[in-house]
Amino acid sequence: MNLYVRPAGMIQTNAYLLTDPEKGEAVLIDAPGEVWAQIEPLLTKDRCRLVEVWLTHGHWDHTQGAAEVVRTTGAKVRAHADDRVLIETPEVMKRFMDLDLRLEPVKVDHWVGQGDEFEALGSNIAVRHVPGHCPGNVLFHLVESDAAFVGDALFKSSVGRTDLPGGDFDQLERSIREQIYTLPDQTKVYPGHGPATTVAMEKATNPYVHD
Repeated sequence: MNLYVRPAGMIQTNAYLLTDPEKGEAVLIDAPGEVWAQIEPLLTKDRCRLVEVWLTHGHWDHTQGAAEVVRTTGAKVRAHADDRVLIETPEVMKRFMDLDLRLEPVKVDHWVGQGDEFEALGSNIAVRHVPGHCPGNVLFHLVESDAAFVGDALFKSSVGRTDLPGGDFDQLERSIREQIYTLPDQTKVYPGHGPATTVAMEKATNPYVHD
């Protein structure tokens, strides 16, 4: 399996493209604005068809490019139902963002939740609910690869902001301690913004939530 990290959109949100050239399939984790132009050449190079889009949460910078990607590829979408309003009626976000955003609704094919497991690209995927930054924030844990895609719950040496509607720092701290820090220490953590880190590193050094 190949992993490509492609920051995209107005605030350079990380999009993660997983490709499996042997299977000829790929998955996109989060879809910031104009991401399709970046991932299309990678899909062509690896001779893969995009089969699914996984949204870690419903904030506009993670979903703005999803409608174009789905229209172009027919990929199915997974997300958490607590962010249904943000994903299906994204114009509500314009009320609290001082930006002139072009946002399109996205149809979710599979609603995921805490404890869900499924298979993709030959890997076992476990879902954990990590609210606090956004009500429907989830992480997707690739069990055999020791990799977790956590959205905006946790960053390298930081955590997601909690001053937007639906944010709650106490809830975010619980989510991080109970759902992220209980992953194996060696797990690579891929956040919605910035560089990757590990569970062990954040447990030891994160200034907001640490052991």
